[in-house]
Amino acid sequence: MGSSRVKQKNPSNQLGLNPNWAQLQQKLKSHGPKPKPPRPSNNAQAQTQKPILGKRKERPDAELDDSRINPLVPINDDSSVTDVIGMDCEMVGVGQGNKSALGRVSLVNKWGNVIYDEFVCPIERVVDFRTEISGIRPQDLRKAKDFQVVQKTVAEIMKGRILVGHALHNDLKVLLLSHPKKDLRDTSEYQPFLKEGGRRALRYLAAEFLGVQIQNGEHCPIDDARAAMLLYQKNRKVWEKSVKDKIRLQQKRRRRKPKKKAKQGDLLVDHNPSTS
Repeated sequence: MGSSRVKQKNPSNQLGLNPNWAQLQQKLKSHGPKPKPPRPSNNAQAQTQKPILGKRKERPDAELDDSRINPLVPINDDSSVTDVIGMDCEMVGVGQGNKSALGRVSLVNKWGNVIYDEFVCPIERVVDFRTEISGIRPQDLRKAKDFQVVQKTVAEIMKGRILVGHALHNDLKVLLLSHPKKDLRDTSEYQPFLKEGGRRALRYLAAEFLGVQIQNGEHCPIDDARAAMLLYQKNRKVWEKSVKDKIRLQQKRRRRKPKKKAKQGDLLVDHNPSTS
């Protein structure tokens, strides 16, 4: 048998391509641009951008969380008695129902933490619990402390301290207590809180200056005391300066006030009249 040569078939010729074009393709394959690296998957992109996107995404959420925080909630749990205390009282009706008596008293420190909170059993019989406002119910006073005990404790806590509250004259009246005027910080009388010279309710001050809603229905004396304290703390520097300026002015006026002149008749009195 004669020898036979097997010709290697060119794949490009099988496709019917021009030999020159086939060579050019081979050349481009061998010297062409390097293949691009594979694009990262969506998961990889998410992992790479997580820190930046995460921060941006958390910002609005954090702002929303901050806006939902109740400013009346104390920032710590320190319940010590501070140099400034806030007070609020709730009253019940005695006598014919139109006479107010102490039913509950709440004291907070400068951070808003409760330092004293007691229901009080009035001396006279309660005829109107005023629950819709006071939040006090008959069962609250069954084991309440006697008025004299509460009065004494509150007086001891108040002594020598600045007292903050709203319409404090009403609270002091039902407690049958007094407090130095120079140590009173009443949010119902603070000039910047007045509107056209008139006093405003605490709930309006809390809504405008603190952005919180209080006294919607039954009152909570703890929240009311905290609201008054926070109003004071936010204006403390200016408030204290106005108090000092007022005291200084009063002292200046006293020094300028002329002394009363002795009556002319008193100067002519002769205690040792001579006899004729």
